[in-house]
Amino acid sequence: MRELLAGQSVIAVVTIEDSRDAVPLAEALVAGGILAIEVTLRTEAAVAGIREIIRHVPNAVIGTGTVCNAQQVALSQDLGCQYMVSPGLTDDLLHAAEQASIAFLPGVSTVSDVMKAMQFGYRDFKLFPAGAWDSKAFIKALQGPFPSIKFCPTGGIDVDNMRQYLALTNVLAVGGSWLTPNSLVRQQRWSEIERLARDTSAMCTAYAIG
Repeated sequence: MRELLAGQSVIAVVTIEDSRDAVPLAEALVAGGILAIEVTLRTEAAVAGIREIIRHVPNAVIGTGTVCNAQQVALSQDLGCQYMVSPGLTDDLLHAAEQASIAFLPGVSTVSDVMKAMQFGYRDFKLFPAGAWDSKAFIKALQGPFPSIKFCPTGGIDVDNMRQYLALTNVLAVGGSWLTPNSLVRQQRWSEIERLARDTSAMCTAYAIG
């Protein structure tokens, strides 16, 4: 995941309701500087949308989200995704991902989750749901016992608080859906989504330089 996200501080978490929106949506994000796109496997249009993005938006770093079982692990790989993300972890999921040829970002919410996934060789994790508690303090506290671990907080992250998370040295990136509001997608207002992506990219760049 660290190689895939090199130079990227934000993963756009996208839910596709109409596969025809997939390409212009991805193009708007990439044009705005957000290359990492996680398409959640929550809708019937998700699979077709992912195929279209992979075919037509080569600069996108595309992965699946809401991966919860071995079948979805196999699907993610067969689609040609570069990575997959889960909201949590189970033994079956970890074993399936261990056999896959693409990167996996397992979801964690406890220290025990982290330790369990570390036994499978993972060192990068999605922290979910980040907005449900004081996750910034939690992430910071884990720097001591787990200095090589990095997190991607997701769930409750937005443009107003993302920099607070990115300021933590053990945060790899943040994930969020604020870049693709349902209202803008349904109205196909791609230029506004590109502007949101561009503003977010600029904020990340300014913060990194500062």
